[in-house]
Amino acid sequence: MREVFRKLVHILFGLAIAVMVLLVDRTVAISVLVLGLFFGVILVDLIHRGCHIPIFSALVAYADRGDCLPGKGALYFAVGALTIVILFPVQAAVPALVTVAVLDGVATMVGVRYGQHRIANGKSLEGSAAAILITALFLFPFLTIPGVVIVAVLAGLIELLSPIDDNLVIPVAVSLLLTLVPALILATG
Repeated sequence: MREVFRKLVHILFGLAIAVMVLLVDRTVAISVLVLGLFFGVILVDLIHRGCHIPIFSALVAYADRGDCLPGKGALYFAVGALTIVILFPVQAAVPALVTVAVLDGVATMVGVRYGQHRIANGKSLEGSAAAILITALFLFPFLTIPGVVIVAVLAGLIELLSPIDDNLVIPVAVSLLLTLVPALILATG
């Protein structure tokens, strides 16, 4: 149940960041991400040192995996998000944020509940397939049909096989692909 909660938070915060990047000025989005990362690191450091911070400490205690660094996944997500918002155009960054938020969350939630066939790194065929399909649905407002397929499958393979945390690799890989092949992005206005 904790893992499902953790992944629901992952999806919701990831989609909220994508919406923010889509709707506000890029400088504002970068500022919000930098401040969030800065204060997040301070809060994690305080918790790591044994301080109790109302609400935040309880959330970390309930949702964290118990790594040596509390909130490591959130930290990596924030670093990945900030990196792509700084380095890539909004048209590439938003689909990348949607992808990492949805794909990672769905893969785990489906894999934990319905995963029968382990294929790599303890991950299941069922979780990976569901994640690719659901992510594709979320990408339709932003990408062409070939873009949806290519991005969802690429991200699914990265999530399945990468030895590096997918919260860092997926957003950069997707943003880079969409920047190098802009024809995959749905034309706007």
